[in-house]
Amino acid sequence: MSEKILIIDDEQDIADLLEVYLKNENYIVYKFYCATDAMSCIESGDIDLAILDIMLPDMNGFSLCQLIRKKYTYPIIMLTAKIEETDKITGLTLGADDYVTKPFRPLEVVARVKAQLRRYKKYSPGIITEKVPSELSYNKLCLNVQTHECLLDGEPVSLTPTEFSILQVLLESAGNVVSIEELFHAVWKDEYYSKNSSTITVHIRHLREKLNDTSDTPQYIKTIWGVGYKI
Repeated sequence: MSEKILIIDDEQDIADLLEVYLKNENYIVYKFYCATDAMSCIESGDIDLAILDIMLPDMNGFSLCQLIRKKYTYPIIMLTAKIEETDKITGLTLGADDYVTKPFRPLEVVARVKAQLRRYKKYSPGIITEKVPSELSYNKLCLNVQTHECLLDGEPVSLTPTEFSILQVLLESAGNVVSIEELFHAVWKDEYYSKNSSTITVHIRHLREKLNDTSDTPQYIKTIWGVGYKI
């Protein structure tokens, strides 16, 4: 079954171009030029990945990302015409999995869509692609790889696919330090990612918030300065 991609961008030329390239890859594309028109599609929940522009005429893309994250964990890629690092970090902090700065090459966006969908399918319930332990645990934290569930002291924690991937890598190496480079390779496996530690840092910060953890007195994710992270 073809994956369903949601595109929301008020620049019609860009939205139309992405639609052509994604349809050429046999994806089903739902395209909208504003958030309001896309709401019924979003609320249906029948989406596998969303591509959101930050500067929309009727709603800030960050707010739309937050709205989606209240109910859904499918990957979100943000499009931004700005180059400020704060915009990228804001998007990741609010639950986005990746960002692309305009102008971009359509094939780069297609590559990122494929990478996000591979990880989403790999860690989604009922889709098992390789033999891994069904449960990983540490202290009061439990991660079920097969059902894509995370429990903290018995209570469910909602994670994005990227957050789930990072936490799984750290739990699989519990007690050992995982470097930034190793996390990039294990989670993304794609050469287009630069060795920019801010991306990992933001996801780690978001994970800590969801686990009620702190960098000063961590119960789960500890920063090893200049090296990486460990559980």
